[in-house]
Amino acid sequence: MTSTDRNPAVPPAGPGPVCRRLVDRTAVVTGAGSGIGLATARRLAAEGANVVCADIDERTGKAAAEEVGGVFVSVDVTEGEQVEALFQAAFDTYGSVDIAFNNAGISPPEDGSVLETGLEAWKRVQETNLTSVYLCCKAAIPHMRRQGRGSIVNTASFVAKMGAATSQISYTAAKGGVLAMSRELGVQFAREGIRVNALCPGPVNTPLLKELFAKDPERAARRLVHVPVGRFAEPEEIAAAVAFLASDDASFVNAAEFLVDGGITGAYVTPL
Repeated sequence: MTSTDRNPAVPPAGPGPVCRRLVDRTAVVTGAGSGIGLATARRLAAEGANVVCADIDERTGKAAAEEVGGVFVSVDVTEGEQVEALFQAAFDTYGSVDIAFNNAGISPPEDGSVLETGLEAWKRVQETNLTSVYLCCKAAIPHMRRQGRGSIVNTASFVAKMGAATSQISYTAAKGGVLAMSRELGVQFAREGIRVNALCPGPVNTPLLKELFAKDPERAARRLVHVPVGRFAEPEEIAAAVAFLASDDASFVNAAEFLVDGGITGAYVTPL
């Protein structure tokens, strides 16, 4: 099931004319091989950034880097030494680390109700979705402190703001941790010119979501009914938000929970 199945009036697949707000800046994008990460790598490159595409999947990561004219770094974001090497490679290649989009994450089917989710699944999601963000921030911030500026965008989720009867307990908890961590880092490093924000997308029409909902159409339908605009987001819409937060247009946006959710968190009853 896709958003276009329910509402054909969705934005075009590719962005229209874009600003050139990120010329000569270096952006590190984790999970760049597909979905939101790939759309964001494309958008940041279109705005002039040098993009370092990081992914555990070498095939998709290399393809993304080739497409945007950037470089690929193979990385397991749960391994501290590999994450350190990623940001050092960005600095060594381009001379700066200006933007970190810490986006890599998983949503495995083993993560469900608290009554069903095993400890191994819980830990795997926490490591990938929360610990990885901690490691990426820890590696990026020293480079940004030396420069006296930088923008970090951490992928959280609207689920960190709401409860769901169709639970993914570890995913939800991890995204809540991303919100709290982003807020604290944004406050701590604000006077050193570093902004840290948590991006909170609603459901996005990505391969991850399609795979999840293809296995359970009823679960998809239960989610879609709560979206006021009547469809899921396209990855390019989330990428546009990342580009804004990365740019000087967002110079006074810091320690924020930046919702891009089609109105889900503001809704009580949605239109029929």
